[in-house]
Amino acid sequence: MDDLEKAILISFDESGTIDSPLKSQAVAFCQQIKETPTICRICIEKLCFCNLIQVQFWCLQTLHEVIRVKYALLSLEEKDFVRKSVFSMCCFDVIDDSNAVRVLEGPTFIKNKLAQVLVTLIYFEYPAIWSSVFVDFLHRLSKGAVVIDMFCRVLNALDDELISLDYPRTPEELGVAGQVKDAMRQQCVAQIVRAWFDIVSMYRNSDPDLCSSVLDSMRRYISWIDIGLIVNDMFVPLLFELMLVDGEFEQLQGAAAGCVLAVVSKRMDPQSKLAILRSLQVSRVFALVTGDSDSELVSKIAALITGYAVEVLECYKRASTEDAKAVSLELLNEVLPSVFYVMQNCEVDTAFSIVQFLSGYVATMKSLSPLREKQAHYVGQILEVIRTQIRYDPMYRDNLDSFDKIGREEEDRMVEYRKDLFVLLRSVGRVAPDTTQVFIRNSLASAVASSAEINVEEVEAALSLLYALGESLSDEAMRAGSGLLSELVPMLLSTRFPCHSNRLVALVYLETMTRYMKFVLENTQYIPLALAAFLDERGIHHPNIHVSRRASYLFMRVVKLLKAKLVPFIETILQSLQDTVARFTSMDYNYTPYEFSGPEDGSHIFEAIGLLVGMEDVPLQKQADYLSSLLTPLCQQVEILLMNAKLADAEESPAKIVNIQQIIVAINALSKGFSERLVTASRPAIGLMFKQTLDVLLQILVVFPKVEPLRIKVTSFIHRMVDTLGASVFPYLPKALEQLLVECEPKEMVGFLVLLNQLICKFNISVHDILEEIFPAIAGRICNVIPKDAYPSGPGGNTEEIRELQELQKTVYTFLHVITTHDLSSIFLSPKSRGYLDSLMQLLLYAACNHKDILVRKSCVQIFNRLIKDWCAKPYGEEKVPGFQSFIIEAFATNCCLYSVLDKSFDFQDANTLVLFGEIVQAQKLLYEKFGNDFVLHFVSKGFPSAHCPQDLAQQYCQRLQGSDFKALKSFYQSLVENLRLQQNGSLVFR
Repeated sequence: MDDLEKAILISFDESGTIDSPLKSQAVAFCQQIKETPTICRICIEKLCFCNLIQVQFWCLQTLHEVIRVKYALLSLEEKDFVRKSVFSMCCFDVIDDSNAVRVLEGPTFIKNKLAQVLVTLIYFEYPAIWSSVFVDFLHRLSKGAVVIDMFCRVLNALDDELISLDYPRTPEELGVAGQVKDAMRQQCVAQIVRAWFDIVSMYRNSDPDLCSSVLDSMRRYISWIDIGLIVNDMFVPLLFELMLVDGEFEQLQGAAAGCVLAVVSKRMDPQSKLAILRSLQVSRVFALVTGDSDSELVSKIAALITGYAVEVLECYKRASTEDAKAVSLELLNEVLPSVFYVMQNCEVDTAFSIVQFLSGYVATMKSLSPLREKQAHYVGQILEVIRTQIRYDPMYRDNLDSFDKIGREEEDRMVEYRKDLFVLLRSVGRVAPDTTQVFIRNSLASAVASSAEINVEEVEAALSLLYALGESLSDEAMRAGSGLLSELVPMLLSTRFPCHSNRLVALVYLETMTRYMKFVLENTQYIPLALAAFLDERGIHHPNIHVSRRASYLFMRVVKLLKAKLVPFIETILQSLQDTVARFTSMDYNYTPYEFSGPEDGSHIFEAIGLLVGMEDVPLQKQADYLSSLLTPLCQQVEILLMNAKLADAEESPAKIVNIQQIIVAINALSKGFSERLVTASRPAIGLMFKQTLDVLLQILVVFPKVEPLRIKVTSFIHRMVDTLGASVFPYLPKALEQLLVECEPKEMVGFLVLLNQLICKFNISVHDILEEIFPAIAGRICNVIPKDAYPSGPGGNTEEIRELQELQKTVYTFLHVITTHDLSSIFLSPKSRGYLDSLMQLLLYAACNHKDILVRKSCVQIFNRLIKDWCAKPYGEEKVPGFQSFIIEAFATNCCLYSVLDKSFDFQDANTLVLFGEIVQAQKLLYEKFGNDFVLHFVSKGFPSAHCPQDLAQQYCQRLQGSDFKALKSFYQSLVENLRLQQNGSLVFR
């Protein structure tokens, strides 16, 4: 063993016994040998005389690399030597008789590597230099199985490395592939096909594995060789004979099926394709698919059947004559039963999309109206496939019911998987509505009849079909109960499934009922059935919390839909919900954080009750009694909890706080059913009850001034009462707002300002006095917590605290904008607020010039525009706010209207920036109207020179400013800014 062989063995060693430095040294030595000029000869020599597998692999790998990367650098002599040597090895020739080693006697991976080396030579040399490679190889096939096997490997490698489009190819590789295929077609493809036929005929009984290899190679080439070489009286009978033979050679049967699939999948014009499909008589092998569903043969036959069906369907779609359509339809009808069998019983080939195929077939049915008997039968089969495919696997039943991690993952997967199947269902429903509805009715009936143990998945699938069908029905069809709906919906409402306790079944049942509630709207005799389903253990009283919460939400939607039709049932509904209402707000209810979160927190039941009780159709006395029976106990609970909290004077109990939260949420939801007109105008007694409730809930802020969740919930309730009570809420606001401002953190301040924005937008100047009273405290807080300039960027600039402050900053600008645009700017000038005016103006100016959010900048410029209108008289009038005029002319005009737009970050290509620019030009127009030459002199004589503005452009600006055409001014100012940017090339220092 020489040094190279030792080095190769060490570098390939995986035992862990060789130390790392020695291994590195061996790898380096091998690399060094690779760089020697005679490396090809070294490799060939080793391949001929060394029987160490590692050495053989290294030599083949190195040869492959050298040919691939350095082919052009090799001498003619070297190329000739490598070509002859490699070809001899592939053909089992002996190069030198003394102690010769034959590479083809090595393991599979060595033979595959040798094939790869030969293919690399073919890449560079065929057909121009080495035109006889394939013909020479064919002459050597008589040497027997070893060389035939190697020939198959070379053809496979050629497909993998160059021809197949399953892998990404460079344009150069595509060009070479085209040349190779053209040359092979012209020179040797017919001979290769003849060799395939002869080998399979000769070895089919003695060496079925070799025949399988030959057919697998052939399958790869059928897509681009002349189809007449395969589809003829010799080859087709042989292939079907091999498939249909009874014996132990399943691999050979499968390989033959693969070749027939390649034939039916070959691209050609529809007329020729249809003739071939018809002549093949593929129906001969349909029966093979009913064998052992786990066998490889069955999966190959299944792939052939589905591939054949896809091609027949494609021929039908592209057929240009009635005869062709008739033939296609005949072949399609012949194959469909087997396709349905494959879909329901076999592992379907990944290349075949069940939904895509069936959708295509259903589309063909649209032209066959009315459906023929056979097609109507196939509709039933398609529906059966859909039902089978959408069924959950019973092995996940417990996971889905307990909704653990596995259950959630499986449900998410199925939701995604079902989408296309439900689209298909709706297509079938449009083509054959009656058949579809009958199928769903029968599915429901059989699911109900089967035993509780096995029918969970059946029932869930049947209900899901009914639910999905509803999506394709018009409102009119739903209300009228067209087709079988008038039978299906009552059947749904009155059914109690043995497996109703299952979470999935209960949920889909409720969703389906809700979807068909428009039918109940028109057929009110079914209201008691619908109510019973929602109110008993199938819905709101279901033992599973997920189901009962979802039922509450869906019931609320049903109440919104049925509204006045439910008035006769209010008494029954409220009695049925007593325990649910009590449990939601009870003091000893054991809440978990999960249950008390998200959109389905259980409060929808109160919203539903509010919608019911809050209708004007309910007599006043009844309405007052209902509302009192709900609000009084809830308010009493709050009062007791507050009293206990005062007495205890200890750390707040989390359970009590959660309990109070629940009560506020409940009352809030309840109030949504009462309109402002009802509680303030037509029935003020109802309004009084809400005012009393507000009075009680505001006490929470006094007793728990620092509990953020409670402050947030009370703020939300005040929002609600502003909408419900209208102006009659005013007397409660000063105390409430004062309390909310106590120890208000930035996050809470955002909510507080949003509440004030609501009040200003709803009541305008009516809130002047309230706002004037609290604004100084707000302004003080703003000036203390919001920095005058930008927030820090970089690693430390994205903390929770900074994000909260940024959110508050944006809300502050919105708040100031709402104040100014609702005629309340005088608030800033009250004696107590005046001290904050300068700080607020500086804050607004910085944001107007520099804030990264363009919409914030726009709001700030609009605020200044409004203040200029409110506080500045026409030129030479008395100054309403001393110092404001000079601030606007010297600071705002120069920095915002000139310097900020000259910055290259001001992007005229952006739509929002253009809107901001319009506001800035509007500001200049306003400044000229209000301050006349005072503004023009300062802006043009001091601002423009610092931006290096030529005198003629400055004069043109003055003319446009004094004119009446705003668009012309805006357009001119934009071009002026763009010109100035080009001149200064970013050299201006902005102030």
